[in-house]
Amino acid sequence: MPLIDYISSLKDNPYFGAGFGLVGVGAALAVARKGSQFGMVAFRRHYMMTLEIPSKDKSYQWLLQWISSHANKTQHLSVETTFQQTEGGSIKTEFDFVPSPGTHFFWYKNYFIKVERNREKQMVDFQHAAPFETVQLTTVGRRREIFFEILDQAKVMALQRQEGKTIMYTPMGAEWRQFGYPRKKRPLSSVILDTGISDRIHADVKGFINDPKWYSDRGIPYRRGYLLYGPPGCGKSSYIMALAGALEYSICVLNLSDKSLSDDRLNHLMSVAPQQSIILLEDVDAAFVSRDVSQDAKYQGMGRLTFSGLLNALDGVASTEARIVFMTTNYLERLDSALIRPGRVDMKELIGYATEDQLYQMYTRFYPDCPESHAHMFAKAVVSHNKPVSIAQIQGYFMMNKLDGQAVIDSVEDLWML
Repeated sequence: MPLIDYISSLKDNPYFGAGFGLVGVGAALAVARKGSQFGMVAFRRHYMMTLEIPSKDKSYQWLLQWISSHANKTQHLSVETTFQQTEGGSIKTEFDFVPSPGTHFFWYKNYFIKVERNREKQMVDFQHAAPFETVQLTTVGRRREIFFEILDQAKVMALQRQEGKTIMYTPMGAEWRQFGYPRKKRPLSSVILDTGISDRIHADVKGFINDPKWYSDRGIPYRRGYLLYGPPGCGKSSYIMALAGALEYSICVLNLSDKSLSDDRLNHLMSVAPQQSIILLEDVDAAFVSRDVSQDAKYQGMGRLTFSGLLNALDGVASTEARIVFMTTNYLERLDSALIRPGRVDMKELIGYATEDQLYQMYTRFYPDCPESHAHMFAKAVVSHNKPVSIAQIQGYFMMNKLDGQAVIDSVEDLWML
C-alpha cells in the first residue's frame, strides 16, 4: 500500500483520532501553561514593582512601624516592648505592634500593596543580635516614587518618636548599634561652665555645621575636632551630652582602649558613623600616652590599635569628612603633640575647677527661693578656702542639703570631706 494511502486511511481510525485529540489537548494545555508563566514573568517585570529592605538597613524598623499604622486590619502581629522615663522619674512601659513574619496587605493612595516579612532561621544579623529578616513591598504600577513616599513618611514618623531625645551609639563589630533607649535631651544651660566657654564651643560648632561651602571653596577638609581637658568631675562629658541635644545630634561613643579595636576597624567605624552625630573619644590619655614621657617604654597603645592608625583615622588620606570629633582627657600633658595639633584638634578648652561665678550659678539653681546674697556668700566662702573643688563635688554637697540653702553655707567645710 502506498504511503499516502496509508496515512489517509488513519483518519478513519477511531483509536488514532482519539489519541491525536488527547495529544492535541495536552499540547495546548502545556503551551497555555508555559504562556501564562512567561506572561506573568513579563507582567511582573514590566508592570509590577518590588522593594526589599533587609533588617540591617536603618530604615527597617521605621518601615515596620509605618506598616503597623497603615495595615491596621492585620491580625498577625509581633510585639516590641519599650521603656521610657517620665517627667516624674517613673518608668513608663509601651507596647508597639508590628507585622509578624508572613504576608500582609493594605491600601495606600489607591495602591494595593502586598507585604512579605521573611525571617531566615539559618542566618543571624549580628548588628541586632537577631535572625536576619527582610521585608518586601510589592505593588502594581511603575511609579517608583510611591516607595520613596512610604520611606520618607516612615522616617518622619520615627523621628517624631525620638523628638526631644538624644540617641547613643556604640560599636558592634563593623557597625554602630544603638545603646539603650533614646535619652531625654539635656538643656545646654543646665551644664554650668566658666564664663564664655559654652558660648564659644557652641558658636564654633554651629558655624562649622552651617557653612560647608566655606571649607570646599578653600580646599579645607570639612571636619572639625575638639578637645576638652581638665580635672575629673568638672563637666566635660555632661557638656558634650547637652551640646548634642542642642544640635539635635546623636553621640557615637568610641573606647580606644578596647582590645578588639584595630586600625582598619577604627577607620571603618569613623567612616560609617551615623549622619548628624558627634564621635566621642573619652579619656584618650588612657589609651595613649606621650612619646616624651618615657624613652624606655615605646609609644604603644593597648590592643591592636596603633598611634599612627589613630592619627590616620582623624586626619589621613582615607579619613571621612562632614564629621565632628570630641576628645576628652583629664591629663593634657600626657597627650602627644601630634594628636592635638591643628587639623586633628581645632579647638581646645579647659574645663577646670569651679570658679566663683560657677559656684554662684550652682547655688541659685539649687536654691531658687533663697536671696541672691546667700549665693554670693556661699561662693565667697568656698573660694576663701583656696582649695579646688569640682562641679561634681558641689552637686553632691547640695544633694545632702536639698532643701536647706542656709545649711550649705554654715557647714561649707564639709564640702571637702566628700
